[in-house]
Amino acid sequence: MFAEKPTLTGERVTLCPVGPEHTEGLFELVSDPEVTRLTGSHGEIDLVAAQQWYATRAQHDDRLDLAIMADGQYVGEVVLNELDRHNLACNLRIALIGPRAFGKGFGTEAIELVLDHAFATTPLHRIRLGVYTFNERARHVYKKVGFVEEGVERDALLWDGEWHDSVLMSVLRTEWPARSGSLA
Repeated sequence: MFAEKPTLTGERVTLCPVGPEHTEGLFELVSDPEVTRLTGSHGEIDLVAAQQWYATRAQHDDRLDLAIMADGQYVGEVVLNELDRHNLACNLRIALIGPRAFGKGFGTEAIELVLDHAFATTPLHRIRLGVYTFNERARHVYKKVGFVEEGVERDALLWDGEWHDSVLMSVLRTEWPARSGSLA
């Protein structure tokens, strides 16, 4: 479903297929303590593992990994993954590189671009995500672009000895044109 790896252009960001040239940005992203907390990422990754990961993403037709570029600089990634072909559904995840990318509209535009693309070029019906309750900035963005809260996964993340809930959200193909103003 995601065999084609497009480049999508907006006003603030350009989304392009990830590759080895984005490795240093990925490594910076996953090394940032605030980003790891917001994404609930407990594992560590080294530069070689990051390079191998990004070098193989183009080979997968069950996911779409796009680098978020602003002014020619890597500022994050947006990914459609966990494809369920039978139910025409997948997961969305996004991570920005940290404070230099937060609050500039990069994430909002990246999500809108990838949802426009997904609903216009694939038969996907439902795109879901999970967001930790302490990540109010992300929840606000997801609601703004059209995601609807569906439920709560209780105690989904153990971080620094405390449990945190995850809010489950989704957007449906039938909702997207009205919510986004797009023609998809």
